[in-house]
Amino acid sequence: MNVLQCLQENENLAKVPEDELQWFIEHAKIRVVEEGTYLYQNGDSVDQLWIILEGRLRMFVNRNNQQRELGYNEKNYIGGLLPFSRLKTAVASAIALEKTTVLCLHRDQFKEMLQTQHELVQSFVHLMLDRIRDFTKLDQQNEKMISLGKLSAGLAHELNNPAAAVVRSASALKKHLGFVPEKFKRVISIQLSEEQVDKVNELLTSLLARGVQDMSLMEKSSLEDDLNDWLDDRAVENGYELAESFSEYGITTDDLDLVEEQVSLKYLAVVLDWLNNVLTTERMVGEIAEASQRIGNLVKSVKEYSHMDGGADKKKMVLRDGVESTLRMLQHKIKSKNIQVLVDMPDSLPQMNVSPGEMNQVWTNLIDNAVDALPDAGQIRIEAVRDREFVMTRVIDNGTGIPKDVIQQIFDPFFTTKEIGKGSGLGLEIAQNIVKRHRGQLTVTSEPGRTEFCVCLPIE
Repeated sequence: MNVLQCLQENENLAKVPEDELQWFIEHAKIRVVEEGTYLYQNGDSVDQLWIILEGRLRMFVNRNNQQRELGYNEKNYIGGLLPFSRLKTAVASAIALEKTTVLCLHRDQFKEMLQTQHELVQSFVHLMLDRIRDFTKLDQQNEKMISLGKLSAGLAHELNNPAAAVVRSASALKKHLGFVPEKFKRVISIQLSEEQVDKVNELLTSLLARGVQDMSLMEKSSLEDDLNDWLDDRAVENGYELAESFSEYGITTDDLDLVEEQVSLKYLAVVLDWLNNVLTTERMVGEIAEASQRIGNLVKSVKEYSHMDGGADKKKMVLRDGVESTLRMLQHKIKSKNIQVLVDMPDSLPQMNVSPGEMNQVWTNLIDNAVDALPDAGQIRIEAVRDREFVMTRVIDNGTGIPKDVIQQIFDPFFTTKEIGKGSGLGLEIAQNIVKRHRGQLTVTSEPGRTEFCVCLPIE
């Protein structure tokens, strides 16, 4: 194998002079990794720069007792410790898929390389910077996908309830309307004067206007018993079913007395059945309308949250609107921990010139982190005040607080206190960068029982 030729064919080293490549060869060592053995494993000390001369490596990490594949490294790949890198231990493992030859330079040689082999070092540094940019973009994308996964899971749960209500009510309505022809036949056979019909219609109109009543279980049960007794006394069929339905609209025995005054006993059961049919249909249609409205509101919240029509452009908006749309998106997670959220953002606050989509990322990270930090039945307060030419928005939770040895690192990229797989350590760094792009400042103070993140944004 011609090692010099291999290095010259490496696109990352193409501009490095031959004498510098020769220096690298003379100070490096060749290592052969047999198929099925490791070049390194997760947790190993990283003290060498290595270049694959031939062969192939598989990169992976272990998550939850399972291997998660990161990719493959083949001929000409440069890895390990690069100049000026702060990498100390391997965060993944590399296993040879075939006999692999690697050229390794120990960190003990770096000092001389930095002093004498300038173009070689420059190539390695450029490679490291490119890798950092690519890795940062990938992790930022992963952070967004993690957030999207949390939001979509909550949204799916929130949508499921009204969607199931629509299906349930529509099915019940279809079954209910199947009995209408037979009931209609009985209704049109009734002989009532115009005045009697008007009286019954007036009662029906008032009941529909009244709508379904909100009452305690005890009140409803007592009303049902009274109605059922009244109907039993008059030998009305399906009295229990009618009593249950009438009680939902708060119909009393006095209301039934009014009907009885206008209708003979012969037609009483038919008229009451007709009233029940109209009220039941109205209730089912109302349930469908309400559930559909909830679905529409959730879709509207998604659109407001993502600002599909606005992109990343800045525009004048009320900060409270973004906070509230974010809270709606996180509602399932908040409810699952029974967390109380108090919002105090006065209407008198000025509109802000911001990128709505980016600011929603800030609110999502701050509120989501607060929810994660809180025990069940915790509390989050979101308050905003004007301070001269700025608006200060504070997200405050009453959790255990952030330890003093951690708070100084809280905005550092890739720093996280969450378990592996639950956070990338980029959420707060992304939030801070967004606030800085808005010429603002994101700060944190914490003590047991109170952690406060403050977003300070200029009004103009």
